[in-house]
Formats: sequence, C-alpha cells, structure tokens
Amino acid sequence: MEFMPRRNQIVRGVLWIAGAGALMVALSSAAPAQTTDPLHAWNAGSDPASLDAWVHQRLAAAQADIDKVTSVQGAHTVENTLLPFDDAQNELAIAGNEAYLMFAVGDAADLRNKGQEMVAAVSTASTDLSLNQKVYQALAAVPLPANDAATKHYLERTLLEYRLSGVDKDDATRAKIRQLQDRITQTTLVFGRNIADDVRKVTATKEQLDGLPADYIARHKPGADGTYTLTTDSPDSTPVMSFAKDADLRKRMFLAYTERAYPKNVAVLKDILEARQELATTLGYATYADLATADQMIGSASNLKAFLNQVDDASRDIGKREYGLLLEYAQKQQPGLTSISDADAGYWSEQYRRAKYDFDAQSVRPYFPYDEVQAGILKTAARLFHVEFRPVTDAKTWDASVAVFDVFDAAKPGAGKKLGRIYLDMHPREGKDKWFSSAPLVPGIRGRQLPEGALICNFSGGTAGDPGLMEYSEVVTFFHEFGHLMHHVLGGQGRWSGQGGFNVEGDFVEAPSQMLEEMFRDKTIISSFAKDYKTGATIPADLFERMNRADAYGRGRWVQRQLLYSNYALQLHDRAPADVDFDALLQEDTKRFSPFTFVDGDRMYTSFTHLAGYASNYYTYVLDKVIAVDFFAQFDKGNLLDGPTAMHYRRSVLEPGATKPAAVLVKDFLGRPQSIDALKSWMMVEFETSPKTEAKK
Repeated sequence: MEFMPRRNQIVRGVLWIAGAGALMVALSSAAPAQTTDPLHAWNAGSDPASLDAWVHQRLAAAQADIDKVTSVQGAHTVENTLLPFDDAQNELAIAGNEAYLMFAVGDAADLRNKGQEMVAAVSTASTDLSLNQKVYQALAAVPLPANDAATKHYLERTLLEYRLSGVDKDDATRAKIRQLQDRITQTTLVFGRNIADDVRKVTATKEQLDGLPADYIARHKPGADGTYTLTTDSPDSTPVMSFAKDADLRKRMFLAYTERAYPKNVAVLKDILEARQELATTLGYATYADLATADQMIGSASNLKAFLNQVDDASRDIGKREYGLLLEYAQKQQPGLTSISDADAGYWSEQYRRAKYDFDAQSVRPYFPYDEVQAGILKTAARLFHVEFRPVTDAKTWDASVAVFDVFDAAKPGAGKKLGRIYLDMHPREGKDKWFSSAPLVPGIRGRQLPEGALICNFSGGTAGDPGLMEYSEVVTFFHEFGHLMHHVLGGQGRWSGQGGFNVEGDFVEAPSQMLEEMFRDKTIISSFAKDYKTGATIPADLFERMNRADAYGRGRWVQRQLLYSNYALQLHDRAPADVDFDALLQEDTKRFSPFTFVDGDRMYTSFTHLAGYASNYYTYVLDKVIAVDFFAQFDKGNLLDGPTAMHYRRSVLEPGATKPAAVLVKDFLGRPQSIDALKSWMMVEFETSPKTEAKK
C-alpha cells in the first residue's frame, strides 16, 4: 500500500512536485472567474472546464507570491522571502494534490483526462520553479535563523533541493532539465492511467468457484451460459488467489492481474527510465538511483545496497524455514508436488494456516463488516492519538459515497481545537484508481489553514445489502493507510506548509503507517469492533489468538518479497536503460528472493504502480518496517492506547512533521538510532509462539 508522494517541495524527476522558484506557465491573458472555494477543486464544479479554471487560479496565486520573493528591495528575511515562497508552495501543493485527486477518482473520463492535464501543468510550473536562479539566490540570501530550528531546517532543506534540481546549471542545461522533467511527468501519468483503465476479466464455472466465500459467490451472477465473470479489481482477485481450490482459475487470475497494462506500459516504462537516467547524468550523477537517494535517510545508492544485503542476511534463513514447512504440508496434500508457484502461494499459505493454526481466514470475515471496521479504526486512532473524529454530513465531496470527518484535539480536557479534515473514499468505482493509498489534499499552516487528506481505497462493500466483509489482511491495510492520514493531520500544525507530515524524507514516510499496522494484533483493540455482522457477537478470544498466530506465519517470506520488489526497482534505475531487461531481471530477482516458482507470463512490472511515485526507492517499505517495529516495541503491550508512550509518539514523531531530519525524529522517540534487532524478533514470533503440533493433513 502506498501514500501518494506529492511532496510540496522540489523533487527531481518525479511527478509529485509542487515546487519552488518562479512560475513560468502560460496563463490565459484574461484571468478566470474566481471560484468561491480556493481549497477544494470539487467545489468549483464537476466539469473539466471548472477544474481547469480552478487550477489556473492556484497557479496565478502562486505567481503573485513568487513575484513578492523576486521583488524584495534590500535585505532578504524570513518574513519577506521565505514566507511568500512557502505561500507559493502551498498554492502549488493544493493545485497538484487535487488535480491528481480528480485524475484518480473523477466520475467521468473527460474529468480524469483534465485532471491528468492539470497535474502535468502544475508539474511543469514546479520544474520551472526549481530551476529559477533568482528565487534560489533570494532564498540563499536569507540569514539562517539562530533561534528557530524548524525554520533553519526548512531553509537548509529547500536550498539543498534547489541544488539537486540543477539550479546552478547554465541556461541550456536548465532548459534540458525542464524538458526531461516534463517528459517524466507525462509518461508517469500515462503509466498510471494505463493501469487504472485496464481492468481484465476472468471467467469461471460454478464448480471453479469452490472454496470461495458464499457472500463472494452471491455477489456474482452467472451469465446466460452459466459462467461467472470476475475482474482484476482487488475485491474480486484477492479472494480467488487465497481461497479458490481450482488451480487453473488461480493461475488465470494471477496472470490477468500481473499482465495489467501489458504490453502498453512496456514502452512507457522504458521511456520513463531513459528520461530519468538522462536527467541524472545531466545533473552529474552516474545513475538515477544515485540522484534519488541523495536527499533521503539512506544517503546513497551504495548505502541502499548495503542495507538491503543486511536485511537479506537477517531474513533469508527464516524465509527458507517457512517455505520448507509450507512445501512439506502441500506435498502431503498433493503427492508428487515438487514446488509451489507464485500463482499458488496465497492458496497454499491459507491452507497451511488452516491446518497448522486451526485458522480459516474466512472464519473471521463475518466479524469484519466494513462499517464496523471503519468505526473501530476511528475509535482506536482517537484513543491512541488523543483526537476526536466528528462526522461532517453536509460536506460537499467528489462522490456521494465519500465519508467526511473533522479531527479535533482531545489531548487536553476541554481543549477541542480543530486539527483538520479527512475524507474516506473506500470502495471501487468505474474509472477510479484501483490501489490503496493515502493522499494529502490541503497542507496545514498554523493559524491559517487546516490540513486535509483522503484515503483512496477499494474495499468490498459500499452497496446496498453488501456488508463488505473484509479479510484480516484488508483490515491491516486500513490501519496502514490511516497511519498516513494521521501523520498528515498531526504533522500539519506547524508554521510552514512545506513542513507537513508528508514532507519528511521519502524513505521515512511509511514508518508511521507501518507502526499503526501493529495495533491490529492487540486483542483489546480488535475486540472493541470485531462484531459478527448478523448477531453482534464479539470475535471469540480463541479465534483471535489463532488468527494472530496464523498472521505471524510468513514474516520472513514477506521481508524477502519486499527485498525482491526493492531490488527490482533499484536495478531498473542503477544502470543504463539499454542494459535493462524487464523479464530477465524479474526472473533473476524472483529466483534470488522468492522460494516460489516463477510463472511464465508474469509481467508485474507493467502494473507496478510504485515505479511511478517511488522510482528506485521502493526500499522505503523495508527500511520503515525496521523503524516501525522498533517504534512499536517501545509501547506497553498491556496498555497500548492509554499509556504514556502514545502521547510521546505523537509529540516526538508525528507532530514535528518535517521540522527535523527523520533520523532525529527516530532518535527523539527511541533515544537512539533504529536497530534491526526488533525486525529479527518480529520475524521470529511465529516460531516462538506457534503450536508444537504437526500441521494436520
């Protein structure tokens, strides 16, 4: 799962820019009519023309702020230079975030097309800003404040990003960088759009649906020929891979899912890699991976490779041990079986959990109806983060299904300060982005503007008569994405728009979300909302314990799978694009990191959405898992929500946003740098707590 990393600071060679510098976009000679809501694109109207006008108003406002920066007479100060610069960033962040929102969730193709066009326009403006020498020189002339550490860090970080963007290059080089950035933006948009638009279908007979949940089958009506049509959308595809007994159906669904946007995105991805590599060499870096890691916690591509090898050493033997147990079990069920394929991995893992831990993932689904899960996660977050969520029933949204809540501070009795607003867009729709993500919409500025963010997910439910029974892995995903949202709201209370929670180094941004995942394993938390959708009965204690033991199985393999994706993303960006063979690298990395047999026809790279936003830096999930489980280990397991650690975590990790380097945030909470020891313990839980009995046949 991912957040949409549109950091409103200068970012090199990626789509998610809402930048810095002076605007150089072609605005119409006549200013568009002013809309009544400068913060919300969807309130300007639901048609492409209204979105176009709204975005251009934000661009014009940003230009006015930048003009203030470049027209300063005399000494440059924080007030006359950094403040209007941050205001320009704020306008561009809002424009880029909400143009992307319309691209991802717009209710008509022409609106999504306009969203794509407007994201490109904002990105072009941001690229020009990042190359504007006058603005850079003005910011560089601002004395670093001695008594304001957050502002000092903001200014230093901004100047670093400017230098990494090539602001000090000559005119011809900067023009080339501008062209490359525009090319990267356009192609990454096309890459994502091709994935969203390519919903594939798989047919199955009634017999082939054997093993799937009854409510799943009931949602699908047979055609005139008696066959059922399933799609590659997550509510359809995930249960097939976990529960369908028919191996042929699993394989066909696996290939349909991994071949989304194939072959269209092959050429698109090649174009992205070529442009990124040319950008890197133009900026003086050997590879794009070197450029993309230069301002991250990891520091460099060489440090990244060393880190991935360290995690590999820590997880490889555990992953092999897990697979050995799984294969031994599968061979007892299917004599003659010599290996398990990627297409069958989910199914056999589910069967093993049922046998070894007496746990059937379907058995907990009745306790996780969507509405109850949403209410439970809000309740959990309210206690953990000392906030209150109040539903907003009259808020205008981009779709009637979107739920809206205002967030209030409950840290002090009677305080009740409003902190921000969240939007939950949680179920599939035609044309909507098919992934699970958290997206910033409005940055926060203390005393001037409250942060707003959204979840864009595709869980079951949302239609009359469908309770939306969720798998426990989907509940974990909900926790994860909500962690991003809380980081945005709580981290968006500072002075500067450009220092919100989503503005931390990109390879720290997944740590708070992965930390919140761990809360799912607490009995008190889950029992507070896991109620049978028919009877209201709380999930039985023994079922919860079996679920937890089963969930702990496969953590070593999960880490190894993340290493597969991390290495693959890195390898696409650490060499000349001409030397990249998508299929050969995928098979090579699968052989190295996965015990499962590669399935011929697997083209997952054409729908690997993280290649657009994270590029070479997918390793973020691995690094942040190390940090997240280290964070969680500091909590009192007997009092997760109400103990003092929760507020310490809010104050030291979430609320600072990007006012400090991420490494400092980690040390402020832990009292030391992160350690891989917690990850090792996390992976070993299965073997320390699992039953001693043999897996049942």
